[in-house]
Amino acid sequence: MDIVVGIDVSKDRLDVAVAPSGLVFQVANTQAGIDDLVSRLEPIRAEVVALEATGGFETAAVAGLSAAGFAVVVVNPAQVRAYANALGRRAKTDAIDAAVIAAFVAATKPELRPLKDAETQALSALVARRRQIVQMIVAEENRAKMVLAKEAQKSIKRLLAALRRELESLDRDLDDHIRKSPVWRVRETLLTSVPGVGPATARTLLAEMPELGSLDRRQIASLAGLAPFTRQSGTWKGKSFIGGGRGKVRAVLFMAALVASRHNPVLKAFRDRLVAAGKPKIVAVVATMRKLLTILNAIIRDEKPWQNA
Repeated sequence: MDIVVGIDVSKDRLDVAVAPSGLVFQVANTQAGIDDLVSRLEPIRAEVVALEATGGFETAAVAGLSAAGFAVVVVNPAQVRAYANALGRRAKTDAIDAAVIAAFVAATKPELRPLKDAETQALSALVARRRQIVQMIVAEENRAKMVLAKEAQKSIKRLLAALRRELESLDRDLDDHIRKSPVWRVRETLLTSVPGVGPATARTLLAEMPELGSLDRRQIASLAGLAPFTRQSGTWKGKSFIGGGRGKVRAVLFMAALVASRHNPVLKAFRDRLVAAGKPKIVAVVATMRKLLTILNAIIRDEKPWQNA
């Protein structure tokens, strides 16, 4: 049987379980602890090391294990918990969670995908920070509409000015980062050749979906969480839904699809046909998102810019 390592990640600690041997141990979630983890796992010769996505606490461990040559996979915690519930494992401790992660990966054998390199991680961090600044600007603009006191208005205007300066600074940093890589420069140009796709969308795709251009249309839609899944039992058939996948990618594709539905003749005609056929508008938008992603995937794969046929 393949040797699988499951790691439950918290801010301060990594709980490790090795299957099928049953070995369990803990290390600190620090650089010294990760070095210790690598040295203890090297003699085991694990087939794969799996960690749950924890909003960033797993990043250093993933980088350290990957650099040491281990096959690393980051799994969805909701799927792991559903697997544990299906097995009737109601108890929950960090050690048990690590063992469940190992069992989940051994049973499901998730596909190993290339991890982001340091430059892509840096680009992802810049894109995420830009998104946060934009959200803060929108929040302050909405607040300004509701506040009547002049003193509060002045405070909001000062903060908005500072946030907009920071946004301009981040955009310059992103420009510099993109210019470091000839491949990124070419890919950004290819992506933004599509009407409706701007630099923010292109850079999010570069940072959050490095697989773009290497998968087929069904795989790339599934990766983004845009592949519909059906619910059916006997003669009953429920509505199809989308979900999972990469939420940051879906968010930028949603806005890009709205813009493209107005300014991209091909996608506008596609959406209008769906609406004319009686599809709800939100269903038409999601279908447009999926078609847009398929187009972008093909453009990167073929290395040919958008051509309005």
